[in-house]
Amino acid sequence: MPPIASTIQSVPASGIRRIFELAAGMEDVIPLSVGEPGLAVSQEIRAAGARAWREDPINYTPNSGLPALRSAIRGKLALHNGYAVEEEQIHVTAGGAQALHMAMTFTLSAGDEILIPDPGYATFAMAPRLLGAVPVPYELRQERGFLPDVAELEKLVEPRTRVLLVNSPSNPLGVIFPEETVRELVGFAARHDLWIISDEVYEYLTFEPGFTSFAAIDTEARVFSIYSFSKTYGLTGARIGYLVTPPGLSERFRAAQEAIVSCVSAPGQAAALAAIGGDGSDIAAARAHYAGNIQAACGLLDSMGISYQRPAGALYLWIDVSYASGGDVAAWAEKFLLECKVALAPGVAFGAAGEGWVRVCIAAEREELLQGLSRLPSAQRIQGED
Repeated sequence: MPPIASTIQSVPASGIRRIFELAAGMEDVIPLSVGEPGLAVSQEIRAAGARAWREDPINYTPNSGLPALRSAIRGKLALHNGYAVEEEQIHVTAGGAQALHMAMTFTLSAGDEILIPDPGYATFAMAPRLLGAVPVPYELRQERGFLPDVAELEKLVEPRTRVLLVNSPSNPLGVIFPEETVRELVGFAARHDLWIISDEVYEYLTFEPGFTSFAAIDTEARVFSIYSFSKTYGLTGARIGYLVTPPGLSERFRAAQEAIVSCVSAPGQAAALAAIGGDGSDIAAARAHYAGNIQAACGLLDSMGISYQRPAGALYLWIDVSYASGGDVAAWAEKFLLECKVALAPGVAFGAAGEGWVRVCIAAEREELLQGLSRLPSAQRIQGED
C-alpha cells in the first residue's frame, strides 16, 4: 500500500471531537462540548427548505450560489456589517468551514505561514496543514482581556508569513475586538503586506455592543470574510456559509469550487434565503436565551469560586479548571466525562495556551447547563484542602 500524502499525516486530530465521540458511546451524558445551537430552527426556514425539496428542481446551482441568495447577502453586509461589495465577491460555501478552507486556498502556498490565535478554533490549526502551510500561534493572554498584542505579532512575522487570521466574536473565548483593536490589526497587516482572514461566524450572537467587521475598516482589499448560517439560525446540519473575497477573484473561485464541490445544496440555499429575509425575531430570541444562560451560569460559577471569562459574544464560557486539572486538562476532561457524565471541551483542543481551561457551550437548556456545571469540583473546597 503506497503512503498517504504527508499533508494529511500532518493534520492533528480534534480534541473537541475526541470528547464528542467518547460521549456518543455513553448514556445520560450532559453534552456541553460542541457548539450546537440549542433552539429549534424557525418554521419559516424549515418550510422554505422543505418546499425546495418538494416543488423545485433539485439541480446544480451556479458555483458561487443562487443569485437571489447572494443579492440578499450583499444587502445584509451593507446594513449589518457596514461595508459594500459586488455580488461577484460573495460565494456560498458548504458551511463556514469550507469558506475558511477556500480563504486559505487563495492565500497560502506550501511552506507559507499563517498567524493564528491561541486559544483559537481548532480548525484554524488543522486547515493550513492540508495545504502544506504552517500555522504559527499568537498567544491571547488573560491579562490583556484575551486581545491580540500587536507588539508580539510583530515578532512573529517572517519572510514566509502571508496571512493574519482573526476571529471576533471569538471561539472559544467569547471576546469581541473593539474597533480600536481592529484598526491596529488592519494597520499591522498593511505594514507587512499580509492577507487578513476574518472569521465572523458569531456576528449576530453578541451580548455587548462593539462588533466591527474587519472589511469595514480595511481600505486596501486585503480581507477575506467568513460567515455562516449555522450558529445564527441553528442550521448546523444544512452546511451553508459564505465567503466574501476582495474584488477580482470570482473567476478563480468558481474554478476552485467546481474542483471541490461544484456547488452547495439547492434546498439548503433556499432555507438560507428564507433565514436572511426574516424579521430577525428568531435571532433576538436566541440571543436573549443565551444571555440568560450566561447570567445563570456565571452566578453558579461565582458561588463555587470558579474563575471564567465572561463572553461578550459567541456561545461559550471559557472556564479555568487549573485548580483541579493537574496540568493535563485533556486527561482531566476525559476523566470528568467518564466519572461525572458531562462532556466539556478541553482548552488544549484550542491551542497550547488553553492548558488548564475548558470550553463549555452555553446553548443547552438552562437546567441541563446548570446541572452540568454543578458537577465541577468546587474551587473553594479544593483550594481549602491545599
